[in-house]
Amino acid sequence: MTRPQTLADWLLHCERLHPRTIDLTLERVQTVAARLNLRFECPVVTVAGTNGKGSTCAMLEAIALQAGYRTGVYTSPHLVHFEERCRLRGEVVKAEALLPHFEAVEIARAGQGLTYFEFTTLAILRLLSQSELDLVVLEVGLGGRLDAVNVIDADCAVITSIDLDHMEYLGPDRESIGREKAGIMRAGRAVVVSDPMPPRSVIEHAQALGADLHLFGRDFRYSGDRQQWNWAGRHRRYNALAYPALRGANQLLNASGVLAAFEALHESLPINAQAVRNGLAMVELPGRFQIVPGQPTLVLDVAHNPHAVATLAENLDQMGFFPRTHAVFGAMADKDVSGILRRMHPLVDAWYFTDLPTARALPGADLLRRWQALPTRSPAPAVASVHPSATEALQAALSAADPADRIVVFGSFFTVGGVLQGGLPRLSARHLG
Repeated sequence: MTRPQTLADWLLHCERLHPRTIDLTLERVQTVAARLNLRFECPVVTVAGTNGKGSTCAMLEAIALQAGYRTGVYTSPHLVHFEERCRLRGEVVKAEALLPHFEAVEIARAGQGLTYFEFTTLAILRLLSQSELDLVVLEVGLGGRLDAVNVIDADCAVITSIDLDHMEYLGPDRESIGREKAGIMRAGRAVVVSDPMPPRSVIEHAQALGADLHLFGRDFRYSGDRQQWNWAGRHRRYNALAYPALRGANQLLNASGVLAAFEALHESLPINAQAVRNGLAMVELPGRFQIVPGQPTLVLDVAHNPHAVATLAENLDQMGFFPRTHAVFGAMADKDVSGILRRMHPLVDAWYFTDLPTARALPGADLLRRWQALPTRSPAPAVASVHPSATEALQAALSAADPADRIVVFGSFFTVGGVLQGGLPRLSARHLG
């Protein structure tokens, strides 16, 4: 076989190595990681949770950068380009920088089958381990206990919200799912739980393991008003903080967990108040209640389960009045699509269901049928249509929307990523007034 030469070649190679996209176990990754001699000389924070992981990683990175630290971040999935999964010192990694690490994993696996996620995770972990960093932030892809990033022992684990998602892999209820996410904890090391009502299984696992448990409401908390907010931890306080640049009602919970993580790491990674203020003010994360300037108002959000969609609906409610709301929506087949549609249908006047470029997606026609099966719809009858791509669905929404309207693109990363990859369309003359 000819050795892959480009990143695209390597990614295609990774897709062919294992018959299943998801095959949860750590055995294969542990074997190859040991051959690669993977180890980190700086603090590592691993972040798990149903929702809020990406925002938490972005805030950890932004604050650490403002404090002058050299950061490395691994997140998944990506929106447009694979390279987005890894950032070094705040910059998206270049494709060429990844190539020797894919080569090293290929040699180290010695014929061992790896899933796409396992192979790419190992390559990025090797790159991060050799990049002379002061802080590494790793986002769990699925669950925690058996996720590939859990091959690394975190100095601090952060567990964000816990809700029902990926139930076929993680279990049928919050207790089961919480137990899987708790697998990123390590004995004697800090674990920050920012979910206000965590499953009992999370607390019991931390206690049985002897982890240093930081619980929201007990060890750290926040308060505030519409202008500013305050945070208090075990030993530190921050007063009169500006709201994080990331929009949304849930971001103070995520920010609170971030500050608790830095407090837990204060001996090895001291952070000053100005770095906190600057980092929260400058943090960016595409696709998380991202509002694109112009008319009509365009909102991008990768909410793809009922818990995240409930937060999206709350955020939309707080935006003010819009004559009509148009929704572009695409989702994976394993999601609670009916639950998502039920939560959003009171807010939406026109639906644009889209096919997505993956076999795991539910076709747009099936989304339409799920919507038609809802017992009730909006007080004023909504309309719906089906489109072959997210870009075409957005173009249809733009054609139908008035300048004062709102368009919400949400669901799978493929939905939001498809819109971004196609380039946000220029608004037509009727939208520009």
